[in-house]
This record gives sequence, structure tokens and C-alpha cells, in this order.
Amino acid sequence: MAGRSDTRIRKIIAGTVGNTLEWYDFAVYGYLAPILAQQFFPSDDPTVSLISTFGVFAAGFLMRPIGSLLLGHIADKTGRSRALLLSVALMAIPTTLIAFLPTYDQIGIAAPVLLTLLRLLQGLSVGGEYTGSTVYLYEIAPPKRRCFTVSWALVGATFGILLGSGVAALATGLLPADDLGSWGWRIPFAFGLLVGLTGFMIRSGTKAEERDQPPSSHDPVSAPVGEVLRNHRPALLRTIACNILNGVGFYLTFVYLTSYLVDYVKFTESRALTINTSVMVVFMLLLPIVGYLADRIDRRTILLFGSGGVALFALPMFWLVHHPDPVMVILGQLGMAVILTAFFAPLMAAMVGQFPVSVRVTGYSIGYNIPLALFGGTAPLFATYLIDKTHLQLAPAFYMIAAGLLAFVVIWFMPSEDGSISQDEEAEPAPT
Repeated sequence: MAGRSDTRIRKIIAGTVGNTLEWYDFAVYGYLAPILAQQFFPSDDPTVSLISTFGVFAAGFLMRPIGSLLLGHIADKTGRSRALLLSVALMAIPTTLIAFLPTYDQIGIAAPVLLTLLRLLQGLSVGGEYTGSTVYLYEIAPPKRRCFTVSWALVGATFGILLGSGVAALATGLLPADDLGSWGWRIPFAFGLLVGLTGFMIRSGTKAEERDQPPSSHDPVSAPVGEVLRNHRPALLRTIACNILNGVGFYLTFVYLTSYLVDYVKFTESRALTINTSVMVVFMLLLPIVGYLADRIDRRTILLFGSGGVALFALPMFWLVHHPDPVMVILGQLGMAVILTAFFAPLMAAMVGQFPVSVRVTGYSIGYNIPLALFGGTAPLFATYLIDKTHLQLAPAFYMIAAGLLAFVVIWFMPSEDGSISQDEEAEPAPT
């Protein structure tokens, strides 16, 4: 029994470590964007430099759907473990190369071109990493513990954000501004090599099991993408609709609100980051707990509670966040994070379970990456646009309400076998 438990723990770590690297890089790049702007996009106007830097960041998002098609195909045709090894390598190599990349002053226009190419390669990898690892965790989990097990994929991603922010903050806090600008910014990216090597060794040392392999030869699918589009469109559309709230909810709550507190509530950047980091730690710790409850109760019930909670409470939570009292701000962001946890923790298992094994990674990858690219990455920009056009500083809440209502309706009408444990899942043996 202990040996089986140890094996499962190792496999959960193998499934989550790539997400840690993915979001570590996300946090480091975002935190050091002003410095990268000076090094790779020098301009007389600092705003132009910063926009160029974030433009490269956005370009990586556009590669995610392509990565989902490529790595999803590999996972469904050759096996989950092989695709996960490839994705962690594709993430670690570009992250490390950025640490040694010559700047604009050294090689001219080639510097931003190379940076863009590396970010595109990272985006390609990211498109298959999160969804591939989610399916991997789903398939190694006992049928009645799938929400709990799969929730660790998001725990790994959240930990990566916290780790990246911490390493970048440590570098900026310990090094003088001149040293940070000339060479210190490279240290956090170089540290990504350690994270990547750790992930690669863990994954390569994890023994593949029968369910890690591609579907058997009696159930061949020559083109998983075509199979999904022909025969699994309802499941794909449900996955896309629900993941709109995934993207909008996460990026507004944990990415945009830091800038919102600085720009509209007039908090210092340090205070805003401290609040955001503290709330994110709580969010990370709650995920497996809510996943456990979803397995014990019912995925659909928890998902309806989470999506309905967003629709009902996004506006009052934003009102609290807009309050000048830090205690009220913390209550507002924490309340929204708790509600989102109820949606996020069971969402992945519910969506993955809609697709058969032969196209599972491809179907879920497309359904996840399209809305994340279109609605997640653009959520901060659209929220800023809403405030500018409506002159209402609570306007982003209505964006979350719309996403919450859409998800609630889709989950309400979802066939019961897609939202809870089906008879097929009950009959499936646990891994040995």
C-alpha cells in the first residue's frame, strides 16, 4: 500500500513540475518586463519599449493553440509520458537561453528578434504542457479521486508564479539598479534551468504505465483533431465556454488587480503585490481541499456553486477591492479567490472526462487554449478598455459576471455523465 502511494505521489509531482516551470517563467518575465524593455527594445519613450516587451509576451499566447494541436497529437498518438518529456524540454531550453541572450546594444535588431523567437517556442510548449499534464493526472488517478489529483496541476502552476515572483523580487531587492540592468536580470532566467532539469529528471525517471501509452491498435485515430471536430463538437464547445471564465477569472483576479490597486485605489506597488501574493497562497492551498470535496460531493454541484458565485458576487467583491481600506481590499480579493477555487478545482476533471482516451489530450487542449488565448491573455487589456469607455471603475466586474453566467448555463445543461463520475469511470481500475 505504501509503495503504491509513493508511486502515485511521484507521478503527481511529475505531472505538476512542468506547470511550475511554465508559470515561473511567466512571473519572471512579467516582473522584469521594465528591465527587459531597456535591454531589448531601447527607445526614447519608455512606454514604447514596455509595450514592445509585452507585445512579445502576448505573441507567446498566440502560439498556445498551435502548441495544443502539435503536442496534443503527439500525446494521443505516442503516449502521454513522451509528450510531457518533450514539453518540459521545450520550456526549459528557451528560458535558459534568454539568460544568455545578447542585448540590443551588443547585436542590434537581432536581439529582439531572438527574444521573440524564444518566446514563441515557449508558447508552443505551454500550449501542450498544462493540458497534457492535466490529462496525465486524470488518467493515473483513482476514479473517485480525480478532482483532487488533477487539481495539483493548478497548484503547480500557482506555485510557479509565487516562485518566479519571489526569485525576481529577491534579485531586484539585493542588487543595485545598475547591476540588475546590466547582468542581474539574467539570474532568474538561469535559475529556470534548475527547475527545468529537475522536471526532466523526474519525468524521465517515472515508469510509464499502460494508461500512459497511446490508445490500443484496435481503436486507431489517424487524426485526433479531425476526430474531435467531427464527433466531439458539443464537448469541445462546452470546454471552450467554461474556460472563458477560467481565463477571465484568473487573469483579472491575480494579474490585473495588482495594477488596478495601484492605478485606481492608489495603493503602492509594494502593498498591492503583497496582497496579491498572500491571496494567491490561500488560493493554492484551497485547491486540493476543494478538489477533495468535489470528489466526495459532486463535480457539477461545486462547479455550479463556483460559476454562480462569480455571477452573483463579482460586483460586490470588486466594490470591496475598490475600497481605500486595505482590510476591505483583502476581503474582496480573497472572497473572489475562494469562489474561483470552487470553479477551478473540479473544472479540469469535468472537462477532460468528456473526451475518449483516443482524443483526450487534443480535445481538451484545443478547448482550453483557444479561450485562454482570446479571453485570458486579453482580460487586463479589455478591463482597462471597459473602464476607459464607461468611466466606471467597477466595469471589470461585469466582464466576470458575463463569463460566470455563461459557464453556469453550460454546466447546468451539461449531460450528467460529463459532470460527475460515470459508470465507465467507476469500472476503470486504479493504476498499480
